Amino acid sequence: MVGASPKASPLLPTFARQDLAFERGEGVWLINREGERYLDFGAGIAVNALGHAHPHLVKALTDQAQKVWHTSNLYQIPEGERLAQRLVDNTFADQVFFTNSGAEALECAIKMARKYQYASGHPERYRIITFEGAFHGRTLATIAAGGQAKYLEGFGPKVEGFDQVPFGDHKALEAAIGPETAAILVEPVQGEGGVRPVPPQCLRGLRELCDKNSLLLIFDEVQTGVGRSGAFFAHQRAGVTPDIMAVAKGIGGGFPLGACLSTFEAGKGMTAGTHGTTYGGNPLAMAVGNAVLDEVLKPGFLDHVEKISNLMRQGLAAIKDRHPSVIEDVRGEGLLLGVKAKVPNTDLVAALRDQKMLTVGAGDNVVRLLPPLIISEDEARDGMARLEKACAALEQAMATERKGAAE
Repeated sequence: MVGASPKASPLLPTFARQDLAFERGEGVWLINREGERYLDFGAGIAVNALGHAHPHLVKALTDQAQKVWHTSNLYQIPEGERLAQRLVDNTFADQVFFTNSGAEALECAIKMARKYQYASGHPERYRIITFEGAFHGRTLATIAAGGQAKYLEGFGPKVEGFDQVPFGDHKALEAAIGPETAAILVEPVQGEGGVRPVPPQCLRGLRELCDKNSLLLIFDEVQTGVGRSGAFFAHQRAGVTPDIMAVAKGIGGGFPLGACLSTFEAGKGMTAGTHGTTYGGNPLAMAVGNAVLDEVLKPGFLDHVEKISNLMRQGLAAIKDRHPSVIEDVRGEGLLLGVKAKVPNTDLVAALRDQKMLTVGAGDNVVRLLPPLIISEDEARDGMARLEKACAALEQAMATERKGAAE
């Protein structure tokens, strides 16, 4: 084939993959083909909530795999009914639609908000207000919802119906509400946008604004949910309830699983035939989702997340004080923590990788620290020690560069 390279990967080159491959994992550790152990503070981008090869998840998946993998939603799936009921019992929601991913959960939420307004006699209300810096997925609708040019470029006309306002600008938010507005969509903590929490009073203000203007409030808890924030869902810390919520990542503990939760009122337009999925809610995913909740809903589990979060925040603050030329700020909630760097965040990620510690970059020059929620105190301290060494190495490199420039 003309232009083909004999060394080219058969994978579509949409990822800038690191030259690392892992063959097994144990808790908060990943082991590569050479047997080197890496401390995983990325958790598959906030996905592996219970770490790697958790015995309860492994058993749930293998037990179900020996029964039935897939039947489609033409038939009842008892484990799906059970998982939905447990989510309803522990959240604001009355009902659940299962998906395979966060983007699909957001698509469901967007469709539901529009259909609600249509069913309420307001078909003109279809626009959704979102916030600059947000990330809601990679489908055509969700990249339009996020509004970031780097994700929109080259994909034709932007999907209509989304109005972005600056993060934290309440005047701009109120000004954006018009006769065609259907809902407001927000992440309680922006993950990709730089680990930027929305203050509790602002979340409460959004609820009041929606109630005042007959709008639906949609929370994107794909990254923040299922214990990541230190609460079961991040919005619960603020005492605010949405009408619709998108969930994924941690709920499957590494197995592809998402969900769209809603009140009966918000979902009243979603009648038979208005939405669907072939794989969503399949028996394998439901078995794993229930196993994840078995662990996350255990008494003391979320207390442990908060305890480790406090330990890490104290450690990060001390490292920031000792290395002010590398770290500018520490932010986040629970075990969704961010270090805003003064050096390029890619350099800090690489320096940490040299220390056999895996992290994830984010917007606003932030490095995300997203360890599995089961991490121990000793493992958290180990991570802080590796971060300190990475900062020292970067400072040494900067000093060497300055000396070379002076000469």
